[in-house]
Amino acid sequence: MGDLTGVVIRSTGSWATVLSSSNVVVECRIKGNFRIKGIKSTNPVAVGDKVDFRMQENEDSGVIHGIHPRHNFIIRKATRLSKQSHIIAANIDQAVVMATIASPRTSTGFIDRFLVTAEAYHIPVSIFFNKYDLYDTAQQQQLEKMVKLYTEVGYVCYTTSVVAGIGIEEVKDFLKGKVTLLSGHSGVGKSALINAVEPGLNLKVGAISDYHLKGKHTTTFAEMFALKDGGYIIDTPGIKEFGLINFEKQEVAERFPEMRELMHNCQFNNCTHVHEPGCAVKKALNQGKISHSRYNNYLSILNDEYFEEKEWD
Repeated sequence: MGDLTGVVIRSTGSWATVLSSSNVVVECRIKGNFRIKGIKSTNPVAVGDKVDFRMQENEDSGVIHGIHPRHNFIIRKATRLSKQSHIIAANIDQAVVMATIASPRTSTGFIDRFLVTAEAYHIPVSIFFNKYDLYDTAQQQQLEKMVKLYTEVGYVCYTTSVVAGIGIEEVKDFLKGKVTLLSGHSGVGKSALINAVEPGLNLKVGAISDYHLKGKHTTTFAEMFALKDGGYIIDTPGIKEFGLINFEKQEVAERFPEMRELMHNCQFNNCTHVHEPGCAVKKALNQGKISHSRYNNYLSILNDEYFEEKEWD
């Protein structure tokens, strides 16, 4: 049998599940060591990669021997102290960070790190605020503030509830015909939302642990699912922290749209927007035109701090 092409729908290190161009699912070994432009990655082949493979003689499995050029990818640090990176997915049309105001609360630090990463890789990104049915009045008010903040910065926000059926049709329209990466902490309801949009998938839904009010990990690897209305959704493991990699410090502000707009007004062209005089960003912050939470998260990224554990749980 000759060379075949397909898309990686699941990757577990040395094996990948490939959906061939004739819609057949084939388990494939990854041949040798792929090195893409010097990225030190724990996974050379990622979900969303278009690959060339050939079937093994007298076996129903294949071997991947080539990866097509990626038009984009999204990446994070493999672990907190690692110099290596983990490619979450490749060839994405849009990304979504899924958050909740309740059970378990998502920190703005996590949201902003994800937005900054998507901006760096030029991937359009939106925010889904899920589990609306659980919000009390104070949490509904907090949601309004967050939606206002992120909408003003330029991000599209959706409010969803699988239980109450809120926002499901809007999400279906949003996903139609696109390859969408869905990310968020464990327990925010990613799998439940995917099941509501595409009931035939029957993804495993994780219980929330009462002890820590955080989700138990039900997804170990990113996985790509075809949607019957066209398009694909990539469900990712519950990511507890989003370590940024391959960033130059002066680049970080460019990934905050509200700072990018003002940077050329700073007195110094290499302004870090931290301590320099004549900084347009600090001026806007003092005037209330830039949110303190976004600015604090900018400082945290600059210092490459990780938030306290309680912020992530």
